Amino acid sequence: MVSAISVQSRLLMIASLVTLSLVRFDALRAQEAAPLPDYVIKEFGQPPAIPEGPLSGALRSAVQVAFIDSTAQSTWGRDQAVALQAISESKDPRIVWIISDLMRFITGRDLSLALADAASRLLGKELQDVIHWGVVTDHLIAWDIPAPPDYLRVKRAIFTSLVPGWDRLFVAGDIDWRFVSWGGVLIDDRPYDTTDDVCNCIPAADNPGVSSAEEATWLKDGDIVFGIGINGAYRAYPRRIMEVREMVNDTLGGRHLGIPYCTLCGAAQAWFTDQLPAGIERPILRTSGLLIRSNKVMYDVNTFSVFDTFLGKAVTGPLAAKKLQLKQASVITTDWGTWKKAHPETTVLVESLALGRDFNFRNTRDAEGPIFPVGDVDPRLPVHEDVIGVITASGRPVAFQRSKAVVALKQGDEIVYENIRLELDAGGIKAVDADGSDLGSHQAFWFAWSQFHPQTALWPG
Repeated sequence: MVSAISVQSRLLMIASLVTLSLVRFDALRAQEAAPLPDYVIKEFGQPPAIPEGPLSGALRSAVQVAFIDSTAQSTWGRDQAVALQAISESKDPRIVWIISDLMRFITGRDLSLALADAASRLLGKELQDVIHWGVVTDHLIAWDIPAPPDYLRVKRAIFTSLVPGWDRLFVAGDIDWRFVSWGGVLIDDRPYDTTDDVCNCIPAADNPGVSSAEEATWLKDGDIVFGIGINGAYRAYPRRIMEVREMVNDTLGGRHLGIPYCTLCGAAQAWFTDQLPAGIERPILRTSGLLIRSNKVMYDVNTFSVFDTFLGKAVTGPLAAKKLQLKQASVITTDWGTWKKAHPETTVLVESLALGRDFNFRNTRDAEGPIFPVGDVDPRLPVHEDVIGVITASGRPVAFQRSKAVVALKQGDEIVYENIRLELDAGGIKAVDADGSDLGSHQAFWFAWSQFHPQTALWPG
């Protein structure tokens, strides 16, 4: 067995080797990248120089001790402190992604300060007094700092040592693992149609109970609902329920749907989970407990394939290998009184699905802006401005500022963009094609739509 003294001596040698390797890093050309927008420089300052290529052997050893060993052993001692010191002197800002990942799970102030100090030194910006991981991550995203080599392996070790249920999710795929963070909840991995079982998670609802509009006396006319119409069948999903469940697997109008609601993005979406390519079974969507730039990460509980929730695209696992892209139905955000008047035949989820809770995150927890890191935000609109988002026939994403669109449509103005035409529907807005067919639009906060569609057009321009 190696003694503690020899381990510490080895780590001191690592620190020395990392410092000596600075000569090599100084000789590396800073990574060439597109110039950052002026608004990013104004808010975050100039980014640090980024070395290229693999980490030195000494730096890899320091990363192993500081991040992988510490989480595997649930300890932080002198060995880790020495390794972190070596890392902070490496002049390699790429390592800050790993520091930020660890900061997300740390509750002790002393260690949080030590990690923040290391991040400050590597980023060249005074962040020592800022121990919130989100501030560090915002800088990394805004500056588009690349991930260090072998990043997924290290990140997977950190995350899965704390929540073992993530082990099948943290795999390579068409996903930028830099942006994945913990949302503060555990994974919902209950099998299909067992959602009456209690879980220590955000509990999805499969085949939820519904009632007629007349029976839903618990809903007030002013309560916000997400309305969906499929093949002449209509159903309302009250926001009060969706803020508790965040995911519903349902059948409406003879079609299977997966309906995620991201409270952080103000976005309820409806993805068809049937009529899929041959050999693909209906995905059953669940909340993973993870986020990407403040958007919930959903996955299929049967194959553990991760989806980009906002885009409906499988990005890891067997369904990604089959290039599964879900199609979208429109979701109308409106109030219950207007929805049931427009669609008196509507059904609505039953009150018991709210589990006795009555959240209003939009006007409480999220009122001051995103509570998780999002990096830079397109400055054309305020971060929490509501937009109606849709994709044109040519593949161009476009966002319509909801407040102005409502006024224009009520005045009888026509709103058209390429093949898209907006129309009022039960107090909300949806996008239709020239023949009136549904184009799968939904409402979201501007910060979310513009992040997942960075080349989006904006109406009015």
